[in-house]
Amino acid sequence: MAQKAKTKVQFGRFVRFALVGAAGFLVDVAALYSAFAIGLGLYSGRAASYLSAATFTWAVNRRFTFAAKTPPTIIEWLRYVFANTSGGLVNYLTYVALVTWGSGLLSHPALAVACGSIAGLVVNYIASARLVFGESDEKDAQPN
Repeated sequence: MAQKAKTKVQFGRFVRFALVGAAGFLVDVAALYSAFAIGLGLYSGRAASYLSAATFTWAVNRRFTFAAKTPPTIIEWLRYVFANTSGGLVNYLTYVALVTWGSGLLSHPALAVACGSIAGLVVNYIASARLVFGESDEKDAQPN
């Protein structure tokens, strides 16, 4: 029975993380097109938009997904960005591959951002849960 409760809690947390990620996708795309508007290119604009989206998702995930009780700090933000580097790298490399070699996606970079976001989702969830917000298996088994 405890395993079933643990699985339910973890699934709910993953769904919230994915919903925040979906909102982060909108921030990412808006920041990307804003970067284009100020003269940044496909690659530098994407780096800027990723940092914008990472900051947004950190702030929302810490409250909505992981219910952090401590005040936000720059150290926690740095841990979040660092811990999510693997997922961010998967995200960015997927984007680069698609806008570079994906026929048709060069004219629709938002689709490449979406593919990159999905590719990095699971990696980022695990990193956030374990390395940033200190979620453990024992804690997951206890409903709030």
